[in-house]
Parts: sequence; structure tokens; C-alpha cells
Amino acid sequence: MIKLVNVEKSFNGQLVLDRLSLEVPEGKITAIIGPSGGGKSVLLKHMIGLVRPDRGQVLVDGEDITAMGKSRLNQVREKFGMLFQNAALFDSMTVFENVAFPLEEKTRLSPDEIRRQVHEALEHVGLREVDDKYPDELSGGMKKRVGLARAVLLNPRIILFDEPATGLDPIIRKAINRLIQETHDRFGFTAVIVTHEIPAIFELCHYVVMLLDGKVLFEGSPAEIMNSPDPRVQQFIRGDLEGPLHFI
Repeated sequence: MIKLVNVEKSFNGQLVLDRLSLEVPEGKITAIIGPSGGGKSVLLKHMIGLVRPDRGQVLVDGEDITAMGKSRLNQVREKFGMLFQNAALFDSMTVFENVAFPLEEKTRLSPDEIRRQVHEALEHVGLREVDDKYPDELSGGMKKRVGLARAVLLNPRIILFDEPATGLDPIIRKAINRLIQETHDRFGFTAVIVTHEIPAIFELCHYVVMLLDGKVLFEGSPAEIMNSPDPRVQQFIRGDLEGPLHFI
């Protein structure tokens, strides 16, 4: 579904992605983990074309999006949904208006059909009678659920999650992860999740990619990463402060 080939990206002379190659399996949940500043969010932005590489290719469904003009790139982006770290809701819009926004922008559905689909999406994420609330009236967990409802509304083939559980208490984090799992089971999209929720994310994902210094240090199943012989992998996923420190 998504393939990166020898992608390089620098900002102000600092190399962030270093000849990175990666294939994201279709229809699965892939977790991107690694130390802060290792290129995880930059990698996510490359996948949807928000950032273009200095070198290399980013393929979506076999098409190189790095060579596309704006019009064609916008067409490819219609395959994507995205849940940002802060949910990226419009503060001046109500919950209903936030969720309805992509339907109003990209479809010609009637107001009654838009209302039906919005309520169905909100009910799927466990929210009712919140139509007229504004984002600043919602808890952090509720904002994430509204963002997820909006992300799935157009039934995208790919959804990117940028630290969806960051800043939430442990119970709400677990609830958000479970909701992502249930939503994936229902819709079957390809998911990529940038996260620091370790080891909790291993219960949710099918595939794990660990970045270090802009390169892929590890890729494989959750069971494989838990049993990796690489001391850098083990130190990171276990938070081990004993022995040489590779990430400080």
C-alpha cells in the first residue's frame, strides 16, 4: 500500500531520514516507534505528501507521489484519513460541523444524509448528544474520538495516526487504542501509528518498525521485536537504564 525507497530528508543541514526504505503491509496496523527526534512524524508526513524527500521515492498504490503535481497529489490524498496528535479540530466549529466538514467539502450528499452519516460515525466512537459542543468543551479523550470519527467518515483506505494516545490518562489511552482496534476490524483500512505507547501498542498492531537516527533499525511482528537480540531494541522497548545507554 505504501512503500518508501531510499528516502532522504534534511532540515537546516541536519539529516532526519537517511536512505530509509520501508514497505507498509496492506490492511494491517503498523506501529512506528523509536526515540524522540528519530524521524517518526517526518516519515508520516512523507507518506501523505505533506513533506517531499530530498531524494528517494514514496509510492502509494504503486504511484510515486514525489513526482506528482498538486492536483494529482490531492486525488491520492483522498485515499487517506489522518488523526493528528492534538485531533486538529476547528475551534470555531461545533462537533457536528467538524465531523461533517469532509462530507460537505468532498460530496454532494443531502443535509439529511450528512446528518445521518455524522451521527453514525459519532455513535461508533461512543459519542452522543455532543453535536452543539465546541472543542474547548471536550476532554482530551473526547477530542480524539471526534477526530477519529472525522477520519473514518469517507471510508479511507489508509489512516495515519500521529501519537493518538499522547497526553491522556492510562484508562483513556487504553480506550482509544481499543477504539482504533475496533474501527480497524470494522473498516479494514491500512493503518500507520506513530507512538510512544510501548509495550501497549504491541497488543494492537500487526507489524512494528523501529527508527533510529533516521534509519530502520528493526521491522517485524510484535513477537519478533520482543525477542530481538539487538541490545538497542531491547533497551528501548523495556526502558532499561542498565548498561550502555544508546538513546541519551
